[in-house]
Amino acid sequence: MPHRSRLTIAANRLPVHRVGRGGAATWTRSPGGLVSAMEPVLSRGGTWVGWDGGAGRAPRPSSVNGVRLQAVGLSSSQIDSFYHGFCNSTLWPLYHDAIHTPEFHRTWWKPYEDVNRRFATAVARVTRRNGFVWVHDYHLQLLPRMLREERPDLKIGFFLHTPFPPEELFSWLPWRTAILRSILSCHVAAFQTESSARNFAGACRRYAGAEGSDRQLSLQGRETRIRAIPISIDVNDFERLATDPGVIERAEEVQRQLSGRKMLLAVDRLDYTKGVPQRLQAFSELLRSRRLSVDDVVLVQIAVPSRDQAPGYREIRREVEEMVGRINGDFSEPGKVAVHYFRRSLDRRELVAYYLAAHAMIVTPLRDGMNLVAKEFVASRTDNTGVLVLSEFAGAARELRRALLVNPRDIDTLGNSMLSAINMTMPEQRVRMAILRSQVKRHDVFEWSSGFLSELGWGGE
Repeated sequence: MPHRSRLTIAANRLPVHRVGRGGAATWTRSPGGLVSAMEPVLSRGGTWVGWDGGAGRAPRPSSVNGVRLQAVGLSSSQIDSFYHGFCNSTLWPLYHDAIHTPEFHRTWWKPYEDVNRRFATAVARVTRRNGFVWVHDYHLQLLPRMLREERPDLKIGFFLHTPFPPEELFSWLPWRTAILRSILSCHVAAFQTESSARNFAGACRRYAGAEGSDRQLSLQGRETRIRAIPISIDVNDFERLATDPGVIERAEEVQRQLSGRKMLLAVDRLDYTKGVPQRLQAFSELLRSRRLSVDDVVLVQIAVPSRDQAPGYREIRREVEEMVGRINGDFSEPGKVAVHYFRRSLDRRELVAYYLAAHAMIVTPLRDGMNLVAKEFVASRTDNTGVLVLSEFAGAARELRRALLVNPRDIDTLGNSMLSAINMTMPEQRVRMAILRSQVKRHDVFEWSSGFLSELGWGGE
């Protein structure tokens, strides 16, 4: 008989990654705000159900830092159809304003159902009677209904990390009603922004037969509360790193390597939603018009590899790398490259060093549920210096109003905002950053998790 938890987290991935091979392999806690937020609660007897990222039989249950881990195994064909197919080629682009055209393949729907059923079985097995379940993100949208049918005693909540699209876009999805009615099986459904919450409520009234307001919906006698609860970061962890002498020394080393030039920094997954080509175009035009010079400014673009085997991602990688090559060919001088482009992940210490070394952070996605990089940069600037240029289409823009907010598709305005960031006076930097830091510190990841669990009725052990 497995251990049964009062609180279970269900997410596509486990909060760990495997280090080493064979018998010497061990699980190590993954970095990230979600893990930080959940660890204090789960370490008192909770369980995290998720996929380990590989194909084949799931590893045996284990624990890391007191958090019980229950892995769900996926076959190679399920990874192709469920993960690469329905999740990343249908739902991801659809939920990001169809920036890349979603694919609607009927053969992907059953694997999506099957994997959600597999998760539901695992969650039902490890959760105590009258327990609580928190389901995360678009991968597991059918899990609430399946779990409700198997375990009607449970309190179930759902949080969507991506945007929820307008009704007109969501209506494209052939399986829209099944997904909406499943999420309406929850006691609480929460989203990053009020607009996503309204979009969801409107879609439920139109396509799922629900009745009620944008705050509460009723379907077949069941009430579901609809909330906007924006996710955040572990501010204390970033402040600790930002004041670490070794991190500060590394930031100073990065600045020396750039020969004292002001750094415009961008850190993104290499994804077509992130607006990297538009950012490069705006920077190129600033150089071409001689409003900026490689003698004074450098753009550092860190592109974290993402879903390389998918066609849309291969295309964006090729486009970005070709643009970087053209800009450097046109504007670089001996010893002074216009764009430093790194296609790799950085560990958190190195990332914070870059945050400290930057003059301005350029966060300009075409669409983003939240974008925690913007909040990480703000949390790291403990001296209240630095400038944040932020897309108005990132969820974070609803909170970080003293950033320089831009439409990333408006290349002229984007370029002007980058120029304003470079030329901003220190007094204005300090006023803006102090307000941004106050916002991020007041609403950290622990407030987010406690706020959601409170809505669900969780009172701890």
